[in-house]
Amino acid sequence: MKAVIMAGGFGTRIQPLTSSIPKPMIPLFNRPIMLHIVELLKKHDITDLVMLLYHQPFVIKNFFRDGADFGVKITYVTPLQDMGTAGAVKAAEKYLDERFLVISGDLLTDFNLKKVIDFHVDSKAKATITLTSVKDPLQFGVVITDKEKRITQFLEKPGWGEVISDTINTGIYVLEPEILASIPDGENFDFSQDLFPAMLKNREALFGYPAKGYWRDIGNTDSYREAYHDIFKGRINLKIDEPKQDFLGKDLRIGADVTLEYPTGLEGTVVIGDNTQVLGDVRIKDSVIGRNCTIEAGVKLNRCVLWDNSYVKKGARITDSVICSNVRVGQGAVLEEGVIVADETSIGDEAVIKSDVKIWPRKMIEAGATVTANLIWGEKWKKALFEGAMIKGLSNVELTPEFVAKLGCAYGTTLPKGSYVLGGRDCNLSSRMLKRCFVGGILSAGVNVRDMKMTPLPILRYKLKTFGEVGGFYLRQALDDPAALEIVFLDGDGLDFSSGMAKNVERIYYKENFRRAHHSEPGAIIEINNVVEFYREGFLRAIDKEALKKAAWTVVVDFNFSPASQILPLILNELGCNVIALNAYVDEGRGSKKALDKQAGLNRLSKIVASLGAQAGFWLDPTAEALVLLDGSGRIFDGVELLSLVTALFLRTGQKGVIAVPVHAPSTIEQMANQKRCQVTRTKSSDRAMLEAASSSEVILAGTIDGRFAFPRFQASFDGMFAIAKLVELGAAGAIPFSSALAEVPASVFLQTSVPCAWEMKGGIMRKMSEDSLDKEATFIDGIKVHFGDEWVLVLPDQHTPYAHIVAEAKDQKAAQRLLSEYQKKVEGWKKELE
Repeated sequence: MKAVIMAGGFGTRIQPLTSSIPKPMIPLFNRPIMLHIVELLKKHDITDLVMLLYHQPFVIKNFFRDGADFGVKITYVTPLQDMGTAGAVKAAEKYLDERFLVISGDLLTDFNLKKVIDFHVDSKAKATITLTSVKDPLQFGVVITDKEKRITQFLEKPGWGEVISDTINTGIYVLEPEILASIPDGENFDFSQDLFPAMLKNREALFGYPAKGYWRDIGNTDSYREAYHDIFKGRINLKIDEPKQDFLGKDLRIGADVTLEYPTGLEGTVVIGDNTQVLGDVRIKDSVIGRNCTIEAGVKLNRCVLWDNSYVKKGARITDSVICSNVRVGQGAVLEEGVIVADETSIGDEAVIKSDVKIWPRKMIEAGATVTANLIWGEKWKKALFEGAMIKGLSNVELTPEFVAKLGCAYGTTLPKGSYVLGGRDCNLSSRMLKRCFVGGILSAGVNVRDMKMTPLPILRYKLKTFGEVGGFYLRQALDDPAALEIVFLDGDGLDFSSGMAKNVERIYYKENFRRAHHSEPGAIIEINNVVEFYREGFLRAIDKEALKKAAWTVVVDFNFSPASQILPLILNELGCNVIALNAYVDEGRGSKKALDKQAGLNRLSKIVASLGAQAGFWLDPTAEALVLLDGSGRIFDGVELLSLVTALFLRTGQKGVIAVPVHAPSTIEQMANQKRCQVTRTKSSDRAMLEAASSSEVILAGTIDGRFAFPRFQASFDGMFAIAKLVELGAAGAIPFSSALAEVPASVFLQTSVPCAWEMKGGIMRKMSEDSLDKEATFIDGIKVHFGDEWVLVLPDQHTPYAHIVAEAKDQKAAQRLLSEYQKKVEGWKKELE
């Protein structure tokens, strides 16, 4: 049997370790990672190997040559361009005339490959994917199988809100040769994104084998260090070239021609490569030192990795760090935990490198310097910049002017040179300060900015859906933390960024692969001031003006100091409404007022509405996207009630089409829609998914259970200002109080709760939920929703916080509470099993 080793990746995520060598050749205990894979294959009698190369192929060829030195036969295939994983294997088709195994060259695993192959044969599979369970499945492809291990669903690199299991694709496949006929010739084609989904769709024999043992994708520097920790702790046995020495209580592996003056200072597992000198009294614990290194007296190394030809001077202290080849560490220098120092770097005497700093190749750190941030190519502030479509952080602490300017440059680099983007902000002073830095970064990439200055976000979205701009951004104060700021990224249609767009910006930011415009070609700032009038005209065209003027309602609106207070009262007055506006001012020079406590604001609004005899009251979110409704008696409608009410009133108008609601909205929406011969489409809970659905020509209304609505005939985005006018129109047309209209909605009880759930448990929880739902009717739109006739329960991991949400709906309170409690108990039990 043959094996194909995938060894063509660029290793971008693990930089700077891959600055001079391809990722499969990174040393792991002084041997290339890929050598461990070759030996694993050989252990299971697979010696005929095809290596697929692309990036720096000569380094790999020079090491392995024809494979004879390692007891295998190697054939090299180097595609002329990046073909994707399956496309690259297709390029080796002429060597693959029998069943073969595909494995990545940068894995660390001890899986029993023979068992995988036996399973494949017994199942008569056309393709078998080796599976395993991990705590953090976000970076991998999640796979669901049935009882026979036949694959039923894929989810490629999900967000936390989409995780439905912790069982992932390990990148190890057993394939029949005829499968190559399904891969197009000369095209970029991927196993997990193209081939396997197509096989699943065609109901071909596609199976998943849950392997036992150790598996780690060494994809980034954290994972690289953690692989060492696992080996030190004995979680996987690895072949080590250096022979073991006879020291009681120590695991010392010493190479040839090593000078070791005081072995008593060594502790735990210590590997020292050939021709290395360890001079004087040192303290070294759980560390691997490469060949030709020198360690001077007084040095302390704890959980460290030193590649070849490095020199550590007297008294240096290094903790849990990686030192690449040809590095000099000065006398008394301190490298704190998580530091990565790339090749040919010199660190001066008494220098201090703070935790998690990465230093790219060929840098010179002066003596006595303290390095607190990454040096060139990447200042990694946290693992992922984006939370959905936005980047959020403490103003001037996490979102500093320097950070935001570089972020703007990364964003501008993703856009065509000379194109236009639309920008805006709220009235917060920090938003204004950081927006200027962000704009500077965009201009430096040769992209022009049309500046709407202070404006409500719905108006910016409205302008974006017309023409002229390829994207947009908006800076605003976070609702849940006045010290935090949010940068919202929008595409050319005014929709939230997709995850692919966000990852594109992140990739450029981390690589610092910025496009710098020539001095004569920077972008320009253009101010545009007539957008509000443009928005007003569209707003009035989409509203039944005569009905509103005839009704002449009095409404009380709490604007929460948002810029909407400068626009909406004028429009409502023009429509014949008598508007009593609360908190309806902003002072741009002094910044916004702090938003009042929501519940206190609602209680006050309730009293004012009732005492004034107004027909309705509205609490408008400071972002002008969400609202809370109060009827004439001052009764406050919760989010589910408001969605039900708006749906009921909207259906009364007789419009036909599709209503879009998130997967966790109550089923009464379908009941009402069916009566009026309308359809309902369920979406994922993310804003992007909702707005994509709203963009469909068939959708007439999109609504969430937190008070946000999109009326696509005006604009396919959440707009609290338009929703207020539309509610007045619908209420006036119905000619009955809102409370009476709500009473006509089918009765049901809707309960929800949230259970604390550590990030690393989310995948496991969802796998348990998936297994628990095998014999039940379940849907996987977002989270896992299990149906019991008219009742249902949904378990949904939160995208951005360490919680899992449980939602239940039933016809009465007792049944809903029973369902909610039952699944809350299950989730708590699964958590204990996973601890």
